[in-house]
Amino acid sequence: MNTQIIEEFRANEGRVGGPFEGAPMILVHHVGRKSGKQTVAPLMYLPGDDPSVLYIFASKAGAPTNPAYYYNLVDAGRATVEVGTETFDVAVTEVTGADRDRIYAEQASRYPGFADYEEKTKGVRVIPVLKLTRV
Repeated sequence: MNTQIIEEFRANEGRVGGPFEGAPMILVHHVGRKSGKQTVAPLMYLPGDDPSVLYIFASKAGAPTNPAYYYNLVDAGRATVEVGTETFDVAVTEVTGADRDRIYAEQASRYPGFADYEEKTKGVRVIPVLKLTRV
């Protein structure tokens, strides 16, 4: 499924259809901590107030564990992303506490599926929020 989304993203200047139609999408390139393999994850994002900032959410659709890309990004502290027709490098930092809660609540208000993911993980894990800052 990810391959199809990635191809559609690149063919349509960052836009995709289906369940992600109209949603802001980003392709996040990351390298496996253990495998060393380059991987691309298509994700929804939330634009920050500062145009150089984007937020992504390690929701894994409400699974009880964090997605592998979360650990890869946090470990590396940097990544390359594709947004629309642009490709650029970003610094990666985790957002915690009240800032994390505020940003996640904003995403959940815009896209209710994120509220469902949070409900599924309640008492199991807190869905991480990562700040991507253009460098």
